[in-house]
Amino acid sequence: MSEAEAKKPQDRIQEHLAQVHALLQRHRDMPIKALSKAAALPDYLVELQEKLQELHPADIAYILEALPLDERLIVWQFVDVEDDGEILLEVSDAVRETLIADMDDQEILAAAKDLDADELADLAPELPQDVVLELMESLDVQQRERVRSALSYDENQVGALMDFEMVTIRDDISLEVVMRYLRRLKELPDQTDKLFVVDHDGVLKGVLPIDRLLLNDPEKHVIEVLDDEPITFHPDEDGYDTAQAFERYDLVSAPVVDRQGKLVGRLTIDEMVDLIREEIDSEALNRAGLREEEDIFASVWRSVRNRWAWLAINLVTAFIASRVIDGFEDSIEKLAALAALMPIVAGVGGNSGNQTITMIVRAMALDQVTTGNTSRLLRKELGVSLVNGLVWGTVVGFCAYLLYGNWDLGVVMVAAMTLNLLLAAFMGVIIPMTLVRFGKDPAKGSSVMITAITDSGGFFIFLGLATIFLL
Repeated sequence: MSEAEAKKPQDRIQEHLAQVHALLQRHRDMPIKALSKAAALPDYLVELQEKLQELHPADIAYILEALPLDERLIVWQFVDVEDDGEILLEVSDAVRETLIADMDDQEILAAAKDLDADELADLAPELPQDVVLELMESLDVQQRERVRSALSYDENQVGALMDFEMVTIRDDISLEVVMRYLRRLKELPDQTDKLFVVDHDGVLKGVLPIDRLLLNDPEKHVIEVLDDEPITFHPDEDGYDTAQAFERYDLVSAPVVDRQGKLVGRLTIDEMVDLIREEIDSEALNRAGLREEEDIFASVWRSVRNRWAWLAINLVTAFIASRVIDGFEDSIEKLAALAALMPIVAGVGGNSGNQTITMIVRAMALDQVTTGNTSRLLRKELGVSLVNGLVWGTVVGFCAYLLYGNWDLGVVMVAAMTLNLLLAAFMGVIIPMTLVRFGKDPAKGSSVMITAITDSGGFFIFLGLATIFLL
């Protein structure tokens, strides 16, 4: 095995990124739009073009996302036109917007012309309306209907995620005939691990896994070896539920049928992986209170607009916490140790609350939380927090005694830590469930809210107990 082959994929892509970045550093004054139109390109730009031709579209997408806007647009000018469509599908929504904004209508049409119907449906909402109309007119009747069908569903429904490239066969033919048919095709759709068996009306009768096709006697008929009870999905089902089914049953592909049982498309594992990745990214953004996916190299103003809302809320909650502290100003003046210890109570409570919220949101995503087990779940989280509060409160309380020589202060630390962790557990369960009840994403701003509650609550509990028992 060569040294290049031995490198991990992430090491290789980082090496490609470094090489592209090094070539771009040699670019100085030539305007972006003039680069591809120059009569004779500089050697380093020719080298850049050749480098990009060697890379997989997914690797180019990664590189584009990792470059500042000006360098990204330079690289985009030298990407092979045949790869434009695939790259646009691979990059994030925010980066795709910057690339499309740099393309004229003819460039967009050229990039989209070789895409499948499901891919066109993914890309269409990001394109100018007049370009979409022109693109639809260029399609044949079947492709046009497929695109319209995919666009009629919400973006996370199965109908919007399925593709239409699949191999169908009848059940009254022999396996030998199937093999000859496949050889004539010369190429199979990606992720083809099974063939779909339909009748003359297109109704799904079952599936023929490739391993059964290869391992059985060629003289046998399809009906003898097919799986007549495959896992199927409907176009209006939720994509996230489907992704869980793919994980649960180790599926590579699966048929999509309408209410009459007719085969209308298929789902594949790559679509499910993309969906899961997008859901993970979305949850991470929501927990931080970000309103949308953000290009890491977006303009300052655009990033400010994306982030300001929850920062404003956080500012209000921080002000409330400061008012709580101000209410105990006399107590803090009499016992300075309180000022040093109260951040510990609030900080540990916030961390515990975030742990609880993370577990609850994950359980909700897996449909493990129901009205029947909510109270049991709440009792369990309160029990965990009670134990953690007593154990770590005792540790911190003992440290407080060693530092300040005051046993009463140590006992107050134990009580405050325990009560704040119980508050964190309670709110960690209630916040996401309340958001769901109002039709909101359970992760939306949850981290901001739980931190605000445990900060204000922790300060109030600790300073209140100290005022009652120490002063």
